[in-house]
Amino acid sequence: MSMLDVRNVSKSFGGLLASRGVNLTVPHGEMHALIGPNGAGKTTLVSQLFGEILPDAGNVLLDGRDVTRLPTHARAGLGMARSFQITTLARDLTIYENVAIAVMAEDGHAFRFWGDLRQDRAIERRVTAALARVGLSDRAEEPVATLSHGEQRLLELAIALSGSPRLLLLDEPMAGLGTEESRRVTRFLADLKGSVAILLVEHDMDAVFALADRVTVLVRGEVIACGPPEAIRHDPVVREAYLGEDE
Repeated sequence: MSMLDVRNVSKSFGGLLASRGVNLTVPHGEMHALIGPNGAGKTTLVSQLFGEILPDAGNVLLDGRDVTRLPTHARAGLGMARSFQITTLARDLTIYENVAIAVMAEDGHAFRFWGDLRQDRAIERRVTAALARVGLSDRAEEPVATLSHGEQRLLELAIALSGSPRLLLLDEPMAGLGTEESRRVTRFLADLKGSVAILLVEHDMDAVFALADRVTVLVRGEVIACGPPEAIRHDPVVREAYLGEDE
């Protein structure tokens, strides 16, 4: 049984067919990359997997359970988490507070004054563990605005991981990063491999081919290929449709 099983998912917006009978599986512990040109429907598909958009047809299964019609918070409660293509952090709050908000929201706690947060040992342990995982423990009390773009991406990963998810949906975590920051995020994801199932949407092909166990290629909302990275790299259909002859 796979951690994620997408079966014939389709979605249209007026005359635009954003997802065309998409089939995709992510086994337990697999790093599965989803690639494709701009406008291929990758983010729309991720939004359907997380419940932000409902598909017109097809099913989404999480560890064998049909979650197609469940709301986002219910999927999160079952172990699904995601990051976004555009940074969604509260920049005026501290690094600690950003993670604490996510922890409280997931647990269904009522929000409270910040001074009370440190008194809740359960929240403090989870926040501290999440920040330690991405190397930001010593900066917990700094405002998010002091972080570089790459560090903010790592903080977003810490937030996504704070609930100990079983499936992590990552929407372009390398977007806007410089070379060294991309390497840092890539190293973190490499260390994460095997501990959680990951669907990685990414344009950075160096990161994709370094990290992925398997790669699915989406073009105009339709899967045109799926397989190991080397097979995808040399697939003539993929090269013509997306990677290009120079790849």
